[in-house]
Amino acid sequence: MIKFTLKSIKFVNSSGSALINLFALILTLSIFTSNVALAQITTEKPDVVRLGNLKFAHYGAISYMKEIAPKYNLKIEEFMFAKGIDIAPAIVSGQIDIAASAVDAAISTRAQGIPIYIIAGFAKGGARVVVGKDSTFKSVSDLKGKKLGVARGGAQELLILAELDKHGLTWSDRPGKDVRIVYMAYADLNQALQAGNLDAISQSEPQASQAINMGYGVELLKPYDTPVGMPIRALVMTEAMYKDKPDVAARVLALFVEATNTFIQQPELAEKYVREEMFKNQISSQDYQDAIGNSPFSYDITVEHVQITTDLMKKYGIGRMSSPPVAADWVKVDLLDAAKKTLLPLDSK
Repeated sequence: MIKFTLKSIKFVNSSGSALINLFALILTLSIFTSNVALAQITTEKPDVVRLGNLKFAHYGAISYMKEIAPKYNLKIEEFMFAKGIDIAPAIVSGQIDIAASAVDAAISTRAQGIPIYIIAGFAKGGARVVVGKDSTFKSVSDLKGKKLGVARGGAQELLILAELDKHGLTWSDRPGKDVRIVYMAYADLNQALQAGNLDAISQSEPQASQAINMGYGVELLKPYDTPVGMPIRALVMTEAMYKDKPDVAARVLALFVEATNTFIQQPELAEKYVREEMFKNQISSQDYQDAIGNSPFSYDITVEHVQITTDLMKKYGIGRMSSPPVAADWVKVDLLDAAKKTLLPLDSK
């Protein structure tokens, strides 16, 4: 409750004092009104937005959103998942409002009839094909007859299948094809490569950089020379939030743009946050630098990129989509475009 006193205002009753009294009264009411408005703003409860995120270096700006959310009268509640596709059930059950994932996972989620929109992109690249340190492999063609590990449903799966296709190789998770695919969790791929159980892995960052920097892996290639190009990670939002809470949705995008801009403009802060807050100093500065060098923070995503990714997923049977979604129907970047105009100068990477 606001208590306000008029003791500080002296009213004069002498001749000609009416104007002074009127002015004092107006000033008093103005101060009172301003204090009431300020109290309403500061006591208003923030809108809670539940975020599904993944523990990768290039997802750092998404995680950082919760640190500056109060500025936008938002409270970000972050929940970590092993893979992007794992977030889908949480969206269905109403536990997640926005999520960060590979475009592949977002497409698979939409193909299941789950009402989401892609509203922004937040990182590019983020993949390497890594082989054992004693390997003599020079190109993807040399993987014929070998075992290759990858996480199912991530960008790295689509990228490596596109590479194998480009080099005329066949593949399966069963014997009988040119390349034996072994599906494993991201966290297990490095250990399997180090132990010699796999000949190559298609891995995310910073795990790929860690394998190289720790000396048991070498880079075969960054798999960006197929129609997919550099994969873009997607920030998605439920249709319910986008349509029913447009003010909250707009503030979420403004928050996203500021968080991303901060990481781009202040790389030292970005590294400190990712290494210390996300990874609890489990990755080195070199791991981080190499990882972000291969997965720079960004804002944008296009309908064309999402459609190409969708078409290749259908071609390779990723996600087992009976009715692939049409990108133009659910890629919505209007709020992103509006939010980007609020930051100047803005790095538009």
